[in-house]
Amino acid sequence: MRVLFDTNIIIHRENHKIISESLQKLIKILNSEGISIIIHPFSKNEIENDKDSERRKISLSKLETYSLLESPPNPINDIRFIKLIGEASRKHDEIDNFILYAVYKNAVDFLITEDMKILKKAKLISLSERVLSIDDALFVFKGLSKKEKVHIPPSIKKDFMYNLNLDDPIFNSLKLEYPEFNEWFKKKSREGRECWVNFMEDGKIGALLIFKLENEIIPLNPPIPRKKRLKIATMKVIKIGYKIGELLLKLSIDLAIKNKMEEIYLTHFSKPLDNLVDLITEYGFKMIGKFNNGEEVFLKKLMLEKEDIQGLKPLDILNQFYPNFYDGIKVKKFIVPIRPQFHQRLFTSFPGRQTLLEEHIGDFIIEGNSIKKVYLTHSNIKRIKEGDLILFYRSIDKQKITTIGIVEDVFFEMQDLDEIIRIVSKRTVYSRSEINDLLTKPITIIKFRHLFHLRKGYKLKKLIKRGVLSAAPQTITEINHESYTIIKNEGGIDRRFTFD
Repeated sequence: MRVLFDTNIIIHRENHKIISESLQKLIKILNSEGISIIIHPFSKNEIENDKDSERRKISLSKLETYSLLESPPNPINDIRFIKLIGEASRKHDEIDNFILYAVYKNAVDFLITEDMKILKKAKLISLSERVLSIDDALFVFKGLSKKEKVHIPPSIKKDFMYNLNLDDPIFNSLKLEYPEFNEWFKKKSREGRECWVNFMEDGKIGALLIFKLENEIIPLNPPIPRKKRLKIATMKVIKIGYKIGELLLKLSIDLAIKNKMEEIYLTHFSKPLDNLVDLITEYGFKMIGKFNNGEEVFLKKLMLEKEDIQGLKPLDILNQFYPNFYDGIKVKKFIVPIRPQFHQRLFTSFPGRQTLLEEHIGDFIIEGNSIKKVYLTHSNIKRIKEGDLILFYRSIDKQKITTIGIVEDVFFEMQDLDEIIRIVSKRTVYSRSEINDLLTKPITIIKFRHLFHLRKGYKLKKLIKRGVLSAAPQTITEINHESYTIIKNEGGIDRRFTFD
């Protein structure tokens, strides 16, 4: 993103007087977000003609810190533009028109000015949302730079790159793949780039994800247009067997959604039997091109149109565009009761969840890390199948529907302990002994994918009042589509990701 500073802002910024608090804050935000501050060549000319010699000297000496707008568009032959804003009667007005024309022709994204004439002209050509005073710009960019946070488990720490040890073994392979990695690392550290990191018992990095929220062109050939995207700059896991890669991917998706990103992407040199590629493609990343050095670009769309899913089955939508999902009349909906102690372990990202002691000493709740999960039940319900939606009702303490998932597979009337363990692997909240204790009766295994926690939840009292349930659910209970719609609308299921 590029922001053009008008001459009066530059002089205001570069003179020897105290800079206004609003301008200080604005410049700090622009710098922290990596937004380029541009000046127009005519602004430089104006400063060179400044009659205040002391101010001119200071301003020109500082001017080198800004980028100059190259080959700025010329409005002289644009009859429509001139007709809208009027002919320039003075040299200063002509300069203003040139500066304003740079925004009109999209050479820059925004113009910051304190010149009331330019602000009034901007309204005449419908550019008042892109031509801003200092205070208006501060309001706009504070909103753009505001980063919504996601819930992360205690074993993952949010940190800055400059706090990481560049000599840590986790970086060894990256240094071999990218000869310029050390310089890139130092540069991004200076920019204050954020990351999520897990440290192992010996103090070395067990897992790392470096990310950036951006609105940039992806420089492929042809270029991928500018959009709001989350870039996964580095994602690497050394600590194997804890579903940490799945956890980091889920955190990335959650962060992108909360910050209204449209897409997520990463670049990667693929290898045979590449675990990272296997993981990201499983959740809808697609290879969209390569750079000249052979590095591949994988992109995932978050915000979809109906055309994107035309003709796809519910599980196809899930696999290609997770966490988007189908919730129309073609799939059934079920309320699934779950006790608090199992909810605690299965849904570690649930807001307000009380963390467990083992998490604070660096351990992971493996079944909580995963997007793909398993639920075991004695329910003899046979109507549930892949593609159906399950709404988890946390019993005893919360007594409300908290979470929605989509069924991927179901195994009915399972009785062999070893076979059950092979199916559930590390995706269940139950231990081997707990599963064995459950085998007093046949078990139904539901493999599902976690979608979202309901923003508001839906309490038992309302479920009864609205006729969805007659009492607290004791077993898996099917509800009709109308009842689901009530929960969806009133409980806070994110409609941006639902298709019916």
